[in-house]
Amino acid sequence: MPDATTADALTITDIASTADAEAFRVLNEAWISRFFTLEDEDRKLLGDPLGQIVEPGGAAFVARLGQDGPVIGCVGIAPVAPGVFELVKMAVSPEHQGHGTGRKLIAVALDRARALGAHRVVLESNAQLASAVHLYEAFGFRHLGHDEVAPSPYARADVHMALDLG
Repeated sequence: MPDATTADALTITDIASTADAEAFRVLNEAWISRFFTLEDEDRKLLGDPLGQIVEPGGAAFVARLGQDGPVIGCVGIAPVAPGVFELVKMAVSPEHQGHGTGRKLIAVALDRARALGAHRVVLESNAQLASAVHLYEAFGFRHLGHDEVAPSPYARADVHMALDLG
């Protein structure tokens, strides 16, 4: 049974079906295509979130309205090094943005990262996504210096952040 967190009619669960995986793909492709160009790494992760994120030891979540409502958001945490996870593929449908869904998704992802033994969570974003960057900052993510940044598979990644978990 997937873990669930319910608050204000929002239910966040682990991806549990092909329909959940499809919603994860569709939500992410929509926002990426709106602002940027879909890249090979996007296609790889979004085409198989269970195989690319969950099976290597991470987790992927979907947020829906109520227990059986439509998926309105998603996020994943993927292992990148011992004790280090990357927050990946967070998306919230445009009509549901600004209501705390992203904040709740990040909180669930960070809780799971801690449960999986993470001491650090990293992420990549883009400065054009100012509201997302501000949300990450609100959780305590700090901007990495150029000397701390590993090469990215994403041409659009110009923001690199990390959160050290206590």
